[in-house]
Amino acid sequence: MNASFGIDHPLLATQDIEGLRARLVSLGFNMTAIGKHPWGTSTSLAMFDGCLIEIMGIYDETLLDQVPAGDFCFGRHIYEHLQDREGVALSALHSTDSVSDAHRAASAGFTIAGHLEFGRDVTLPDGTKGRTKTTLALLPDAEFPRLSFFLCQQHRPDLIYVPEWLQHPNKVSGICGVNILADKQYHDRLKARFATLYNSFIQIEGGFQCQTANGLIRVLAADAFEHTIGPLPDDLRRERSPCIAGMDLTMSDPQMMLKFIKSSDFEFRTIQNGFALTDPTLTANTILRFLLT
Repeated sequence: MNASFGIDHPLLATQDIEGLRARLVSLGFNMTAIGKHPWGTSTSLAMFDGCLIEIMGIYDETLLDQVPAGDFCFGRHIYEHLQDREGVALSALHSTDSVSDAHRAASAGFTIAGHLEFGRDVTLPDGTKGRTKTTLALLPDAEFPRLSFFLCQQHRPDLIYVPEWLQHPNKVSGICGVNILADKQYHDRLKARFATLYNSFIQIEGGFQCQTANGLIRVLAADAFEHTIGPLPDDLRRERSPCIAGMDLTMSDPQMMLKFIKSSDFEFRTIQNGFALTDPTLTANTILRFLLT
C-alpha cells in the first residue's frame, strides 16, 4: 500500500483518450471504461494497490470552469496543457488525510488552492453496490505549472483497491518512479522544493533522485534523461519548463510483459532489469519503462 506523499498517479493528458486506452489495453493493462468528471474531463484508469495510471481527455469544453478549487479549475488546467501538447499535466500524491496533509504541504511552502470532493457509483465483482468518495487538495505551481501536484485521498479504499480490478494480464503491479525532465538551472530549486517533503536525496549523473513512500522521483537534465531513460520526442525537446516525461512501472513476469510489447507492435529496447518503450508519442509524450524490482 501507499502512504502520504507517495506517488499516486500522474495524469497523462491526451487528445485521443480512446486511442491511448486501446494502446494500453494492447500492452496488457486492465483499463476501466471511459468515465466523465463534472469539470469536462474524461478518464480511464489502470488500478494498482495504492496507486494507478490515469489517462485523461476533454469531453465538454463548456464545463471546464465548473467546480473550481479556489481560483484553480481542474478541467481548465488540463485543457490549457493540451493546447500546447500531450503529456503529464498534473500529478497526484497519495494522501491518507487530505486536511492534515494539506496543512503539511502548506507549511512546506506549497500553495493550496482548495479542495474538491466527488464520487462515483460502483458495483463490486460480488454484486455489492457502493459509492466512492474522493477528496483532492490542489497544489498548483505558478513557477512550474507542469509540475503542479494534488493530494488524493480515497475515503472508501475498499471500493477502489478491489483485488479483481488490480490484476493485469501483463503482470504489472504498480508505479515505482517518475522521471522529471528539467534543465540544470532548475535543479537547486526543485531539490529545495522536494526537500520539504522527502528526506532521502541521492546525486546521480545529470541530476538527483529522492525516495517517496511509493517510488522514486528522479530529476534529470535533457542529455542525462536521454542517456538514462530514453530518446525525447520533439514536443519534449522544445519543452522549457520542468515536467514529468517518464514513468516507471513494476512488473513481476518479464516474459509476459515482453509478449504483450511485441504483440502490440510498440518499439522498445531492453534495459537493465526490464524494457523501455521508445516512441513516447504513442503514450502521451511519456516514456514508459517496465522494471523487475
